[in-house]
Amino acid sequence: MIIFDCNGVLVDSEQIAAEVAAGELARAGIAVTPEVMIRYLSGRRPADMFAMIESLSERKLPANFGATVAAATVKRLRADLRAIPHAGYALTWLRGPKCVASSSPPERIRASLETTALARFFKFVFSASDVPNGKPAPDLFLHAAARMGVHPADCIVVEDSSAGVTAATAAGMTAIGFVGASHAGFQLGEELKSAGARMIVADLRHLKSAVVALRGW
Repeated sequence: MIIFDCNGVLVDSEQIAAEVAAGELARAGIAVTPEVMIRYLSGRRPADMFAMIESLSERKLPANFGATVAAATVKRLRADLRAIPHAGYALTWLRGPKCVASSSPPERIRASLETTALARFFKFVFSASDVPNGKPAPDLFLHAAARMGVHPADCIVVEDSSAGVTAATAAGMTAIGFVGASHAGFQLGEELKSAGARMIVADLRHLKSAVVALRGW
């Protein structure tokens, strides 16, 4: 089974989401650039991300902050989001079962896949809101494998964040690091390899050959 992260793997959403979150944080009196959000917090659940920001800034965010950011993010995604180049190609030609497992809330995943016309490829979509611990814990990927009836060792995870690759590796799955989204910096490939990625792919047209190399078919 192939498990896809959504943001930064299927849809080019990381820059958009970081800009929205940074703007809302600024309104709450906390200055964080989108670049810092992407560099250090990418791949994590929003609730975990905002808890880390509260801890580091020693400031409390408004009680409804997460919901405000989620709504603003979905609105922006509906207007501006694009699929990662060649995502449809990769999904068409990859054999075997596949699903999405993302740190985003369900409404954001749904908006992302619908806006980019990728929803038709996935019958099963899993959110980190379904599990006790978000990435880098393995809970989400183990949950997806259990729901799909697939042994973790038979899963390949495509991820663009160190937190996601760490989670996949901790789950006993094989991780492919993806570095083809617009937010990906020059250091991302090495970071993903250090986190445990077995292969690095920069173009989704090459994903099928990477999967074949790892599982043999």
